[in-house]
Amino acid sequence: MNLHRVLRRLAPRTLRGRLSLVALTTAALLMTVLTVAFNAVMDRHLQHQANDELRNRAAAVATTVDTSGPRVRILETANDGLLDANVWIYAGTRLLERPPSTTAGSPLTRTADRLAAHRAPACTTVNAHGQQPVRLCSRPLNGRHANATVVTALDLGPYRSSANTLLLGSLILDAVMLACTYLLTRLAVGGALRPVRTMTDQATQWSAVGSDERFGTNEHPAELARLGASLDALLDRIRTVLRHEQQLTGELSHELRTPLTRIVMELDWWRRARPRSEAETRATHEVIAEAAQSMRTICDTLLDEARENALNPSSTSPGTTDVVPVLDRLVQGLHTRDGVKATVESETAVLAGVAPPLLERIVSPLLANAVRYARSGVTVSARGIPGAVLIDVVDDGPGVPEAFAGGLFQPGRRADGDDGHDGAGLGLPLARRLARAVGGEVSYDPTHTPGARFTVSLPAG
Repeated sequence: MNLHRVLRRLAPRTLRGRLSLVALTTAALLMTVLTVAFNAVMDRHLQHQANDELRNRAAAVATTVDTSGPRVRILETANDGLLDANVWIYAGTRLLERPPSTTAGSPLTRTADRLAAHRAPACTTVNAHGQQPVRLCSRPLNGRHANATVVTALDLGPYRSSANTLLLGSLILDAVMLACTYLLTRLAVGGALRPVRTMTDQATQWSAVGSDERFGTNEHPAELARLGASLDALLDRIRTVLRHEQQLTGELSHELRTPLTRIVMELDWWRRARPRSEAETRATHEVIAEAAQSMRTICDTLLDEARENALNPSSTSPGTTDVVPVLDRLVQGLHTRDGVKATVESETAVLAGVAPPLLERIVSPLLANAVRYARSGVTVSARGIPGAVLIDVVDDGPGVPEAFAGGLFQPGRRADGDDGHDGAGLGLPLARRLARAVGGEVSYDPTHTPGARFTVSLPAG
């Protein structure tokens, strides 16, 4: 456990460092295997060279050994001094000649005796204490009546020196290659990750301001295209959340301003005017209590909506609503007069970029007015267009008087105050204000006949 913790602390913190470490480790393992294999092959090659040298020397010495007679004879030549160096000649197992630099009981002579007794071509290496290793090879010479064996020796010092030089050179080359591998890997990974770092910085900047900029998937490698698509989806969600927060803040400020103004006005009137009777004071208290209760209801509604979004996240982003189910619910909850029927028409699912409670508060006044003045039916339809959602509320009533159309959305104004219907002329202005708070609009179509048609435009979800 402690070793694992230490390794985790020593591991690089950055992705570039980790990838560079992996590449360095892989290259080190590969180079170790190649170095070991290369030096093993070179040692074997050098040993074969030494054996060939010994065989050639034994062949040269064999020309001076006569085995044609009953006894083995050694012929004298002009190069006896060169041929006798490191050469043992045996008649059977009896030593006839040995190098002047050796003794009868030396390790080299004992090894040569064993090779001569073997009576077959053989080679072996002797590691004399304090001396360089020596390679010995035997060559049997068979005659008609006598057999001889020539044993030659070769100092392996130069070969070992060459092998050590090759090993040192390969180790230096490995170190240089590993350093280059690590450096090039860091540079390559850094260059590959630079677009990711740039995209991350851009996403951070765009998410802070709710920008419309997006990465897209064009002109990017497949991996970066997938990353860009993920970041675009995240930015869309962040923008929706920011828009949802902005519309909630705007709605809260607008909704609380009216009851708060009533409270301030009542208190100011009650404090500055003439002394009031008990009934007037009680009425003032009731107005203040009603306004305070309205403010509390508004706050509770917004808190309940936020709590519901937190506990029951849907597949759509916060502030995104499937329009048709909301319209169906509103129509089913309407209290219509006898003979008046309300229906919802929509061929496909339509998503609006507002929260369900806000959509209800925008459409409800329009539905209430349509049902109030309709003769036989009210039709609600929803359709999507690029970047927006349109909701039409159509009734077959008398329509809006032409003289009143200009002040239709002014607070407190009604076309006919004596028409027998309740209302304070605040529904349509409230619907338009709420729609505009989220970038939408509520409009009236004066060309539609018979009846009236109101259209709600909202941003698409």
